[in-house]
Amino acid sequence: MKVIFLKDVKGQGKKDDIKEVKDGYAENFLIKNGYAIKYSNRSKEILDNQIEDRNEKEKELIKECEEIKKKLESKTYTFKVKSGKEGKVFGSVSSKQISDELNKQGFKIDKKKILIDDTLTTLGHHNVKIELHKKVIAEIKIIMED
Repeated sequence: MKVIFLKDVKGQGKKDDIKEVKDGYAENFLIKNGYAIKYSNRSKEILDNQIEDRNEKEKELIKECEEIKKKLESKTYTFKVKSGKEGKVFGSVSSKQISDELNKQGFKIDKKKILIDDTLTTLGHHNVKIELHKKVIAEIKIIMED
């Protein structure tokens, strides 16, 4: 029996896959538990429409992220920190602090999206990456000063 997977099933198929499986397995497990539906021309048509809608939403989301990226990269963010000899900072600037600063500026960025390669423990300019989307990564400029 041919089925369209509605959810990922380990070892069988991923969401939106169309696969041939044994009749009993399809009826008693996949369809009964909501993992798949029986393949037909109508169900294929619905699947194609859903995929098309998802792709359009994805494109819109990427476009919005590109606009946010431009706004983020156009500014420089300054953090006042206490430092000791040779520009060493007491502590460091964390992704939480950066996220809070961006929220004050009007950007809603989750701290988990902020990718810090090296800890920010010295005075001066630093570049920090923010993953707005899998395909859109912004690089902001941070200045740490005493």
